[in-house]
Amino acid sequence: MSNSITVRLELPARVTAVSEITTAVADVGGMVTAVDISDSGTERLQADLTIATYGTDHAAEVVEAISGVDGVEIGRVSDRTFLAHLGGKLEVTSKLPIRNRDDLSLVYTPGVAKICQAIAEKPEDARSLTIKRNTVAVVTDGSAVLGLGDIGPLAAMPVMEGKAALFKRFADIDAFPICLDATDADEIVRIVKALAPGFAGINLEDISAPRCFAIEARLRKELDIPVFHDDQHGTAIVALAALTNALRVVDKDISDVKIVMSGAGAAGSAIMRLLLRAGARDLVVTDVDGIIHPRRADVMRGDNGNLAWIASQTNQDNETGTLKEALVGADVFIGVSAGGILTGDDIAKMNEDAIVFAMANPVPEVDPVDAGRHATVVATGRSDFANQINNVLVFPGVFRGLLDAQSDHIDDEMLLAAATALADVVSADELNPTYIIPSVFNPKATKAVAQAVQAAAEARLKGSS
Repeated sequence: MSNSITVRLELPARVTAVSEITTAVADVGGMVTAVDISDSGTERLQADLTIATYGTDHAAEVVEAISGVDGVEIGRVSDRTFLAHLGGKLEVTSKLPIRNRDDLSLVYTPGVAKICQAIAEKPEDARSLTIKRNTVAVVTDGSAVLGLGDIGPLAAMPVMEGKAALFKRFADIDAFPICLDATDADEIVRIVKALAPGFAGINLEDISAPRCFAIEARLRKELDIPVFHDDQHGTAIVALAALTNALRVVDKDISDVKIVMSGAGAAGSAIMRLLLRAGARDLVVTDVDGIIHPRRADVMRGDNGNLAWIASQTNQDNETGTLKEALVGADVFIGVSAGGILTGDDIAKMNEDAIVFAMANPVPEVDPVDAGRHATVVATGRSDFANQINNVLVFPGVFRGLLDAQSDHIDDEMLLAAATALADVVSADELNPTYIIPSVFNPKATKAVAQAVQAAAEARLKGSS
């Protein structure tokens, strides 16, 4: 069950009243997980019931069932998710106490003037004397939020808050959600550059393709701090790590397998690029119009420079046709596109010991159960199936490593190092078809990624000095 509600109600003070309610809830498929009596009289009780449901429609059905119990009056119904988000998920607290005038003079004026002067004389000291050293900006324009699409900056704020909370939980990084009321690429670049002095890294998030490619490329070129688009590179790292272990399970090499991808947007393009860097040679990419190849009309017209680049780097046999046709005889399927576009019969036409990563959320490209009847390894982006491919395994550790190395840059070698480190968290004794990627709560994951990225970043800095 994926949804929880709290129902405040009044009920008769008869001995069977609560059991009648729990039975009514169970009869329509819900489950009462807690009963709290908030007020009591001689004839009536006031209670708060926490109930697990399957979603909004099912929650309404559960409330209707409760209202049918004799003598029950429904009060307020609260969605637990909404309750968790009341007032937002973040706060700013001071690391130093401010108890008296002496504390005030130390934290603020006049003492702070010394620090300002020191940074003015030596700007690099801002990393040691301000929050810059451990602070990341999570930046979006709200144009490609989760599977919701272009919902705007205000509606994107809960996601950015959540991202900031994950940075703190998994890597002890202070991250700030910054939602921009701007969609023009030039304007976004200008704003982020203006904000950049207060941060040691920029995490771009939920910006639609193809603008996200140009925005990231320009910011990487024009800023002296690392810029990371998690939808692209976080997804690519965790997908490569999972594929590395999946190939170990089926005893195949990345250079020998045929990989078919569905999705040529931000995530798909980045996965493709990193797979090529990791040694993949036989790679076919598809989108809503089928296999991407040089003779396709939109590629020839140059409608999308990214598609042209994909066509030039993949599809070594110049295949044409549909995703389903491309899958015949393939070893690996990686989907970052749309739900329900494949069936188990399509997976059955893949090569022996097939690997299927159906990563569309919330509905995968193919039902994982159907895929599992024909593929040896199946992974999704969902938490209710084995092998969840989740960016939380990546972005906290990547930034922890970058910040600890005081890196001004991120490159493909760091991405590859992160993927290798994450894959190696799963030991040979642990590896099996249903465990190719560690849990997001595995304490080794973030640490391993951070150490690998830090080492790669420091090696680059040393080599450039």
